[in-house]
Amino acid sequence: MDTDDDQKMAMLRKAFQMFDTTKSGYIDVLKISTILNTMGQLFDDSELQALIDENDPENSGKINFDGFCNIASHFLEEEDAEAMQQELKEAFRLYDREGNGYITTSTLKEILAALDDKLSSSDLDGIIAEIDTDGSGTVDFDEFMEMMTGD
Repeated sequence: MDTDDDQKMAMLRKAFQMFDTTKSGYIDVLKISTILNTMGQLFDDSELQALIDENDPENSGKINFDGFCNIASHFLEEEDAEAMQQELKEAFRLYDREGNGYITTSTLKEILAALDDKLSSSDLDGIIAEIDTDGSGTVDFDEFMEMMTGD
């Protein structure tokens, strides 16, 4: 495993943990598309569903970290770290409309809610609490990058 793979694993672990709000070691398969969207990954719904079926053979609707990695890495392979950072910068810039260098946690909550309407308010609060570690009510680009990449 090279450092790129290490980075990818750290990024996937961070994304998984963010959505495993109950810390059960499992996430809802419905959240996978949200995570991929959040990471700026394009995917085909039927392809994603086939991968979910493959990694959730009991059809439990939940998936562990290994299963999540099998699915997500399928879509991540072509992306290099630099291109991903560029995409994240663009995404961040879209939401930092005033160019302040940060977005409010309420804006981030709206983004996450828009990406996944299945996330409850307490799920969103849990995710925000993970990201806004200094409790400032804002997320700067570094916190945003860390949320998205685990770096």
